Amino acid sequence: MDQYTITGMSCAACSARVEKAVSKVPGVTGCSVSLLTNSMGVEGTASPSDIIRAVTEAGYGAAPKNAARSPGAAGSAPSWADDEALKDKETPKLKKRLLFSGVILLVLMYFSMGHMMWGWPAPEAFENHVFLGVFEMLLAIAVMIINGKFFTSGFRSLFHGAPNMDTLVALGSTASFVYSLAELFLMILAQGNGDHATVMKYGMNLYFESAAMIPTLITVGKMLEAMSKGRTTDALKGLMQLAPKTAVLLVDGQEIEVGIESVQSGDIFVVRPGDNIPVDGVIIEGSTSINESALTGESIPVDKEPGDTVSAATINQQGYIRCRATRVGEDTTLAQIIRTVSDAAATKAPLARIADKVSGIFVPAVIAISLLTLIGWLIAGRPFSYAIARAISVLVISCPCALGLATPVAIMVGSGMGAKNGILYKTAASLEGAGRTQIVALDKTGTITEGQPKVTDLIPCGMDETQLLTLAAALERKSEHPLARVIADRAEGMQLPEVSDFAALPGNGLTARLGDTVLAGGSYKFISSGTDIPATFAQEADSLSAEGKTPLFFTSDGKLAGIIAVADTIKDDSARAISELHGMGIRVVMLTGDNVRTAKAIGAQAGVDDVIAGVLPEGKAESIRHLMEEGKVTMVGDGINDAPALTVADIGIAIGAGTDVAIDAADIVVMKSRLSDVTAAIRMSRATIRNIHENLFWAFFYNAICIPLAMGLYGIAMKPMYGAAAMALSSFFVCMNALRLNLVKIHDPSHDRKIKQKSAGTASAVPAEIKTAEKPMTKTLNVEGMMCPHCEARVKKALEAVEGVESAVADHNAGTAVVTLKAAVADDALVKAVEAQDYKVLGVE
Repeated sequence: MDQYTITGMSCAACSARVEKAVSKVPGVTGCSVSLLTNSMGVEGTASPSDIIRAVTEAGYGAAPKNAARSPGAAGSAPSWADDEALKDKETPKLKKRLLFSGVILLVLMYFSMGHMMWGWPAPEAFENHVFLGVFEMLLAIAVMIINGKFFTSGFRSLFHGAPNMDTLVALGSTASFVYSLAELFLMILAQGNGDHATVMKYGMNLYFESAAMIPTLITVGKMLEAMSKGRTTDALKGLMQLAPKTAVLLVDGQEIEVGIESVQSGDIFVVRPGDNIPVDGVIIEGSTSINESALTGESIPVDKEPGDTVSAATINQQGYIRCRATRVGEDTTLAQIIRTVSDAAATKAPLARIADKVSGIFVPAVIAISLLTLIGWLIAGRPFSYAIARAISVLVISCPCALGLATPVAIMVGSGMGAKNGILYKTAASLEGAGRTQIVALDKTGTITEGQPKVTDLIPCGMDETQLLTLAAALERKSEHPLARVIADRAEGMQLPEVSDFAALPGNGLTARLGDTVLAGGSYKFISSGTDIPATFAQEADSLSAEGKTPLFFTSDGKLAGIIAVADTIKDDSARAISELHGMGIRVVMLTGDNVRTAKAIGAQAGVDDVIAGVLPEGKAESIRHLMEEGKVTMVGDGINDAPALTVADIGIAIGAGTDVAIDAADIVVMKSRLSDVTAAIRMSRATIRNIHENLFWAFFYNAICIPLAMGLYGIAMKPMYGAAAMALSSFFVCMNALRLNLVKIHDPSHDRKIKQKSAGTASAVPAEIKTAEKPMTKTLNVEGMMCPHCEARVKKALEAVEGVESAVADHNAGTAVVTLKAAVADDALVKAVEAQDYKVLGVE
């Protein structure tokens, strides 16, 4: 996909026009324009020059984003790594425009309203109404010049036959100005003739303040929108900041630090403990544990040995390693994630603003009514001054302020309410869109669950819990296994005896001596091979496994000492939050990379409708796309690996305790990391949408009543000044109605209403579609020695390294590894790969 930066767009009508124009270019097979990021993604064979020409002819500007350099080449830099392109340049301009416009408008209002109507003090020269009129005209011209973009964009769009919100602003302001200018000329003529009564009459009909007020008020809304747009690029900035800037290469036996752009595929680089991996590679010397949370979102480090792969931006936690670079530049895993987010941002169109949808009809209708009014009164024999006054009144009274403010004012109040409750809506589209959610997809780790394993159960046998924990912690504290650290942390502060003759049996368990006593700990299969496990404890272990927990057995001199269960538990409010989502009529789906048994256990505890298990990080976005076929999808996650899915979904919500990149990629951020705040965010959004509909109803009702009145159909010759007053009252009503959102109780589910689902769906529809659509060939290995998810990961990685294996899913509870093949693979090759990791294969099915 080729990406372009688009300039000159101001609303959904603009993006639709650009998309329509580019889609007509020969060779273009797909085009999507994003108003939020002012970008366009184009697929096909059309040349950039043809595409840019089409955009230009439509009345907008276009420029290709930096062309990608050759991946893997020295000196290459990602095509998206352009900090200058990501800077928010629009907000500072709008702030400056608003500052100058506001100051001038205050001066104008003082003299036009304060002095003329309420007798506020002013220099003697302003007693001359012509002088005052000229002064007001100059101030109005200054404001209109400062906000000239509205007029150039609005009239250009009108001339191209595609009026937008800027057109409404330009017409309303220009009508007020032109009418006031005509009145001013008549005042000058009357003063020249000494007709002071006429001067006074026309002096009360000047509406230069309206001409200045309209663009100033709309600039406020435009600035808020621009500020939201600027934040959308923070996701890409956060991703780029993860990438290391330097690498240490091994050249002729010497370690040399170089810039990351100098690393080429095949170079040997070294990584010390605590340093980031600079590029993707393969370990050729040394062993270590790698924290891959930057890419996977999982907190448990992964053991790495020679032959294992490492990825850029992950952290080397323990050993000194040497690696051979395999993928650099735009080929790295991190670069691919960045590219996915970038492409999604370019192709994801924001929800169309309701006001923008109707502006294409509203503006031509108002213009037509104004012209008909002028012609009608002339045919009726009225003088031109009367007819033109009625026509201008129609334009003034149908000013777009109420229509233009209906959405942004409600959005502003709704966003403020959310912020007070720890819910940040990054854009107006996210606040609008969350309320239309039909399906919520929840990442498991860190979203439904705490994200950190902990001891959940202590089941002693022949001793108390303290004795069991003391025995287990004394044994486990010498181990580097992640679950061993969990048990050791549980015993923190306790006096632990020192053990001797410690031995770790990879994939099985641990043994040591405590004085003359032999201690052992590990999986059921390992312990049961040398100890008689009572049936009640074996059943207890099965129950724990069914709940998604990992049971660890401990013995003392060959006798069972007890069981300690470890698990990543669900958050306190997860089940309640999911129940509230059901109360809103929303279907809840859990996404996880865990095996089916563990996933179903967590899903049952949380109360979700569907579970999609065994989803690889790169598969989350694809899962979301499938769900989007059934309705509006909101994705909730916390890891970097969730970033593409958060961007692909209609709405992305990041849990506040998650990674910075997940937070930046999301549309909504829950600062307090409570899943119940997700329901609150949706509840606030629904209230805001209702408020917007009320505002729009008032705006159209107002126009339906006042436009005929301005036309003179009720026998009343309305002056434009009354139309301006009605316009101001309409805007005031809209603002006051929006303030009612401050009364919404966003954590109160008592007023929730269920929405209609697009399709009911089934519990297996999505997983089956994603996982088994092509019915791939599989093999099941019965593996002995797996104890925990850490062991599952080792077996999974070993099997997926075998040529011909597409994917593998290991289950330590069932003692199996299911391998999906893309080509024929001998059983011996699979067995060899697993047993090389010190696990035993009992058979292949």
